[in-house]
Amino acid sequence: MLLRNAKVLAHPFLHDMRQDSYFPAPLVEQGRQILLRLCERIEREPPVDAAALCALTHAATLEFNVLGEAFEAQGSELETVARETIGSDVDFIARSYGFDVDVEDLISPREW
Repeated sequence: MLLRNAKVLAHPFLHDMRQDSYFPAPLVEQGRQILLRLCERIEREPPVDAAALCALTHAATLEFNVLGEAFEAQGSELETVARETIGSDVDFIARSYGFDVDVEDLISPREW
């Protein structure tokens, strides 16, 4: 599926992590793909309310939880920069699709 939201298409997801060699580039790309899949799901199955959006963002957050183990296996981790970057991007996604939901609610099942 091709994304239609112009804001999302132009956004440099996980920019701060991509600029930092502490984070393995292939794993950062996997994280970027998680966020793009989230956008695709929102466009394919538009959430009717904040709870429906959170169901989608929680699924993406759980994927990041698993990805966090891969970061650790490569001597990295989803620490402060990563937490802020991922959280900021999830918040950006929600707002880009017209939702105003607290970012902590959006990523509440996070383990990072």
